[in-house]
Amino acid sequence: MKDLVSIRDVEKRWATSIFKLADELDSKPAPRKLAGKVLSTLFFEPSTRTRLSFHTAAARLGISLLDIESVGDSSIVKGESLVDTIKIVDGYADCIVIRHPLEGSARLAADLAQHPVINAGDGGNQHPTQTLIDLYTMNRLKKKISGLHVSLVGDLKYARTMHSLLYGLAMFGAEITLVSPKELQMEKAILEEVKEKFGTKVRISNEMNFRDCDVLYVCRIQKERFADPYEAVRLQQEFRITLESLKGAKDDLIILHPLPKVDEIAPEVDRSEKVRYFEQARYGVPVRMAILSDVMG
Repeated sequence: MKDLVSIRDVEKRWATSIFKLADELDSKPAPRKLAGKVLSTLFFEPSTRTRLSFHTAAARLGISLLDIESVGDSSIVKGESLVDTIKIVDGYADCIVIRHPLEGSARLAADLAQHPVINAGDGGNQHPTQTLIDLYTMNRLKKKISGLHVSLVGDLKYARTMHSLLYGLAMFGAEITLVSPKELQMEKAILEEVKEKFGTKVRISNEMNFRDCDVLYVCRIQKERFADPYEAVRLQQEFRITLESLKGAKDDLIILHPLPKVDEIAPEVDRSEKVRYFEQARYGVPVRMAILSDVMG
């Protein structure tokens, strides 16, 4: 692939090859065939895991790094347009990783740049590398994705990770249940898209029942989206993962989360053997190493 802007750009065969390469890179020292290459990371929104895992992946591959951590680090504060910024950085780097608050910004960057562009999150739209990490984690821990019953819980309307993941799960043949408040349900257009393309039937629920679930994937309810803060708190408590809500779940259930988590998972759940989101975060390094190896190789 040249650019990785949306999970819609990804074919199942290519994703599977990335998983295989990530396994190899996680099991032995990485070959430094990309030494001398330069990666630019342009983060105009806060990030911990995505930014640092890309930095770690680049370091392990021998890639040099040019980093813009925030708008304040760039000439955008002087009025320079994003278009000009991309054109300038494209002249310095062999690949650009961009996170930006505006939906479509990564696609714009890919259209402008001669070198590969990787989307690290564009507003509430897409986060394709996170989806590949999520799918890789499920495949590694469960030895398959097809046929798994995956429940996506939380803010399904605004969370870009959920939008990307639904598409990725449908592509790999998982069974999907969406659990959220009615106010934060997944947009119908996205559901219709996966049904039309993959024949996926998605179940919709507002009940915290995980008895048939193989993978429980959680994201936070975004309080900042609510006009009434008390309503946000009420829903957050109602859709909070606790030890009580996990009663009756399968012994081998795994719980994933893109992180950061706030109040949507009770602290005592962190001690459960079902929790695998810290391991999921670690897998961000080999998966992003594999992606960089492919698009820069």
